[in-house]
Order: sequence, then C-alpha cells, then structure tokens
Amino acid sequence: MRVLRVLSLLCGVLCAVSSANVFGQLPAQPVLVQQPEMLQLVAADAQLEILAEGFRWSEGPVVEPDTGDVLFSDVPANKVYRWNLKDGLTVYLAPSGYTGLYPDYNRQQGANGLIFNHKQQLVLAQHGDRRLAILTEIQDGQPQYQTLVNYYQGKLLNSPNDLVQHSSGAYYFTDPPYGLRGGDKADQKQLTANAVYRLAADGTLTAQITHLNRPNGLAFSPDEKWLYVANSDASAAQWWRSAVASDGSLGPAQLFFDATGHTKTSRGLPDGLKVLPSGHLLATGPGGVWVFTAEGTHLGTIHTGVAAANVALTPDNRYLYITATNYLLRIALIAP
Repeated sequence: MRVLRVLSLLCGVLCAVSSANVFGQLPAQPVLVQQPEMLQLVAADAQLEILAEGFRWSEGPVVEPDTGDVLFSDVPANKVYRWNLKDGLTVYLAPSGYTGLYPDYNRQQGANGLIFNHKQQLVLAQHGDRRLAILTEIQDGQPQYQTLVNYYQGKLLNSPNDLVQHSSGAYYFTDPPYGLRGGDKADQKQLTANAVYRLAADGTLTAQITHLNRPNGLAFSPDEKWLYVANSDASAAQWWRSAVASDGSLGPAQLFFDATGHTKTSRGLPDGLKVLPSGHLLATGPGGVWVFTAEGTHLGTIHTGVAAANVALTPDNRYLYITATNYLLRIALIAP
C-alpha cells in the first residue's frame, strides 16, 4: 500500500508539472540539443528571461538601429510596444495596423511583422488596413502612415503578415488571410492565392509563390541567394526556400523541413524566423524556436512552453528576442 501511495503522489506531482507546462509555464531547461553543433550557437544551460508579459498575441519583434530598443506588435490589441532596460515597457504606436480602413468583416487587428528599411524607416505589415505601410511621423501621440502597397492587379490584399527587404530595395512579403473575419471564406477576400509577393523598388508588384496556403515568416540567407518561407498550417507545418534570381524573381519553392508531425504534441507552428551570419536558421515552430543548419539539419530547439511567434537578433547576435503568445522573452546566444 505504501508503494502505491508513493506512486500515486509521484503521479500527482508529474501531472501537476505537465499541467503547468500546458498552461504556459516557461521550461526550466529550455535548450534541447539534437546535434552537438547546437552548442556552438546556444549554451545547454541558457535560460529564457521574461522581459515583459500580459499580451494577447505578441509578434514581429525588431531591434531599432539607433537605440537598440526592441519594438514588437500585440496584434489583437492593435498596438506596437517598445522595450528597453531603462524604461521597461511602453506603448509606442496605437493604432498600429487598423486605422479604420475597410471595416467590413475586418478583425480590426494591428500590425504584425515589422522591419527597418534601408532608410531606417519603420515598415509595418498591417493586418487591419490590409497593406504595407511606412511610419512617417507621430503627431500628438497619433502615428501617421504612408501606404507602400495595398492592391495587386486591382484587388485588395488579404492581410500582409511578414516582410523583408532585399539589398536591391525590393520588399518581399506574405499575404495570408488572418486579418479577415472568415479567412479564406470571407466575402471581403478578393485574391484567390495567399501569396508571397515582391514589391520592386520601382513599385512593381508581382506574385512569386502562390502554392502555400498559409505563408508567414520570411528571411534571406546571408548571401541573399535563398529566401526562406514558413507555412503556418497544422496540416502542412513546413519551411520552404526559393532561389533568388539576379532580377529578384524567385525560383520554384523547395521543401526545406517538414515539422507537421510535431504539431500534435507541441504548441505553435512555423512562423517568424531569422538567419545568423553563419547561415543557421532560428525559426519559430512547434514547441518553440527550431535551430537549423543552412542545409536543413535540425540541431535542436529552444522550448518556450507556449506558442512562439517570431524572433529578432541584436546587432551583435548575442541575444535572441522571442515573442511567444503573451510574452517578450530573451535568451543569450554564443555569438561568433
């Protein structure tokens, strides 16, 4: 009987730990090593730091070049926040992505992906306003935006999600239907494909990848020969890559890694990603942040305990910021 009682108590403790993980506790040992090369990028005992919390869905982190501050979106709240060591968390932009354009069947969500372009301007993928936009100024606390693009072949974009800028000045961005109430079935969805687009420096917009149903995060390889694309679908949780031609067009998409089998046991989907100068990918996916070689070998995972949405690197690559559900997190990397 005593043995049974001990086993019962042990089961209770394990079940409590399991429940805590289900409900969002950060792992005590987040770094899972699959291959020894993982330890060249992050220490086995590295810990996640909670920098801020309490968000509805944190997304799109980017480090501001001049200050080193981290900007990131809370998409449902229609806000962009700023975080730094001195001041902690402050609201930077409200509204961030829905200013009242196209209100019908609109989920009225804010910005998602954020980047600083070659002119150091903040560029936002605005879900609610269905466009790419540049922050031009803030007047009396109200942000002012300039549209970069909102139509393709006379039809309104779905809800731009993530974006990157090529050295040529061209923007590449994804356009899934997350911002539309009803998604693919929304009456307001005018475009059939949820495409990856290229907006050339002269303003020409072309669809480059059209076969993915939920294209999401984007990142270039360090030499810009490849564009990586995450597909955020539980039934096709994958990363793809396409060769970038000299004219900026993309070659046929090639499957880089398929994590679909992991979606049944771990929270999260392929979403935002960044690439280190070494060519290693840091990509949010089931369970946290997956670490890959440039050839597609899975080296390990930084477990976040909750669904991870996106990542950003400091300029010296010593820290990785992670937006994960209701958190802004940070973990130290082993910089080259």
